[in-house]
Amino acid sequence: MTVTVRPSTDADLPAIAAIYGWNVLNGLGTFEEVPPDAAEIGRRRATFLARGLPYLVAERDGVVLGYAYAGPFRLRAAYRYTVEDSVYVGPDAVGLGVGKALLAAVIAACEALGLRQICAVIGDSGNAASIGLHAALGFERKGVFPDMGYKFGRWVDLVWMQRPLNGGGSREPDTPGLELNGV
Repeated sequence: MTVTVRPSTDADLPAIAAIYGWNVLNGLGTFEEVPPDAAEIGRRRATFLARGLPYLVAERDGVVLGYAYAGPFRLRAAYRYTVEDSVYVGPDAVGLGVGKALLAAVIAACEALGLRQICAVIGDSGNAASIGLHAALGFERKGVFPDMGYKFGRWVDLVWMQRPLNGGGSREPDTPGLELNGV
């Protein structure tokens, strides 16, 4: 299946909210339990875009099938070269390569920004699809934090994965990194 990955727009917010809402209600990839509305999704998106970070959608024939973005890993200054990715695919697009196209584009955008590390914090150690997606794009598993969240009547692990960008920590940074002040 051929999909187009592009920057998200305000017009995509209802579709993004629907995809995320389905994942909130049916999956362990997010630890939210109540789906936010499109206005809240828009507010969150704006905070990432204000830092110049990618917030992308994948579409086919004008229908948004999934979305992905990079956000600051943590809000302390020393983390300004590290981001955390998030990838969500709608239920009708699972297993069709949408997540891989989105994550590859997020990685490329983060490298273009001069960032040095990208990490994934994956809900559920049994989440083979997300773990496999990240591994296929060069992420290494760094650890499992057991029983970090409680959702759907059970304790859920977090799997931490990491991928270097632009040589990772092998040399000094050559960009100022993300602006994290004022948060």
